[in-house]
Amino acid sequence: MSGTETSRLLEKDRRYVWHAMGGYAPDGPSPMVAVRGEGVWIFDSDENRYLDGMSGLWCVNAGYGREELARAAYEQLRELPYYPLTKSHPPAIELGERLSEWLDGDYVFFYSNSGSEANETAFKIARQYHDQNGEPDRWKIISRYRAYHGQTSGALAATGQAQRKYRYEPLSPGFLHVPPPDSYRRPEGMSLEEYGRECAGYIEQVIQWELPETVAAVIMEPIITGGGILIPPDGYMPLVREVCDRYGVLLIVDEVICGFGRTGSRFGHQHYGVEPDIVTMAKGITSAYFPLSATAVSRRIYESFSAGEEYARLRHVNTFGGHPGGCAVALKNLQIMEEEGLVARSAEVGGGLLEKLSRLKAHPRVGDVRGRGLLIGIELVEDKTSKKPADAGSIASIIARCKQRGLLIGNNSDTVAGFNNVLTLAPPLTLSEREADFIAEVLTESIELEEGEGEDV
Repeated sequence: MSGTETSRLLEKDRRYVWHAMGGYAPDGPSPMVAVRGEGVWIFDSDENRYLDGMSGLWCVNAGYGREELARAAYEQLRELPYYPLTKSHPPAIELGERLSEWLDGDYVFFYSNSGSEANETAFKIARQYHDQNGEPDRWKIISRYRAYHGQTSGALAATGQAQRKYRYEPLSPGFLHVPPPDSYRRPEGMSLEEYGRECAGYIEQVIQWELPETVAAVIMEPIITGGGILIPPDGYMPLVREVCDRYGVLLIVDEVICGFGRTGSRFGHQHYGVEPDIVTMAKGITSAYFPLSATAVSRRIYESFSAGEEYARLRHVNTFGGHPGGCAVALKNLQIMEEEGLVARSAEVGGGLLEKLSRLKAHPRVGDVRGRGLLIGIELVEDKTSKKPADAGSIASIIARCKQRGLLIGNNSDTVAGFNNVLTLAPPLTLSEREADFIAEVLTESIELEEGEGEDV
């Protein structure tokens, strides 16, 4: 596009588009206008090329420009453009079977459009399940501080990020929060095993204090993603599963970001050998080529929702959930991921990238470098002794320098006051080793310049 065309677009953008996480800023900087994508690269309206280190919004797992995904949607839309899942259609049926195989369990799937909706559905199912099994007082749901579960009323209430909730409260009642497993900030001298046990103990303590007969579920991401890439000790999730079983509490695992190969396994919880009662998923399910999400419910729970009883069936409907086009795209996406070995690739290339980035730990402002698969966080601090989080200006400067050098990265913005100091990486799983080297090189240069040796931004 010409500079004139870019200016025209930006003028209309400023007039008509309210950007996510943004507000009225007549004199603010203009946004990048993305016009096309190829592999792991995005091109803007001025034909600048950027490696998309965040897969859009943690979601373009199979990469940009996949004609076969566009073709799958086109062919399905010609055949059957839409029909609600008050009835059924072949793509939804086939996708449920494939997802159950990917989960390596026996699950039934309720389809929605987004991760927020998938979690809202899970909350309703958990509460109704207990009610119709003779425990109507089980309605409270435990989450973790720093975790993100969505923007709708219930999902935002479950979210443990005060900055995301400020000025929108009161939200849906019944959501409780416990400290997250932040291994970098664990007490000095405490082993990872001991720390994992302590963090699982917080959940048990709240269940006891609230009375077990009032708690319906615990919801957690296998790795807290948008809250700072907080990776738990290996024994943590199995201990949480034990706590839930001990008190009759359901375990909901939010795989919206961690799922579909992001962590180097099909789903993040599979690293830890636990079997959730409910699994929520979105984003990478279609590699973002179509809005789609799913709430996977164990057959044991599903079969308690008797269609023969007036209020025992699930009285929940979603107009576009399980859209034929979306399900067709998801099926093709899973096929691509299997044929190209993208889950294993995430583990291999991600492991190599993490090793290269770990050299940054020698930098005086880098407190920690952590990751699993192609999900990586770099925590910036004022100094390593106090671990005081780096200020927002430093984080913004590094992100801007990366963009100048052709790399788009993220950070855990607007989460918990004072702790928005983690640079985040989640590139497409098609990332090559050469492209991973580019990420490591650009990030290293951009962070080293933070010591005041370099250019203005």
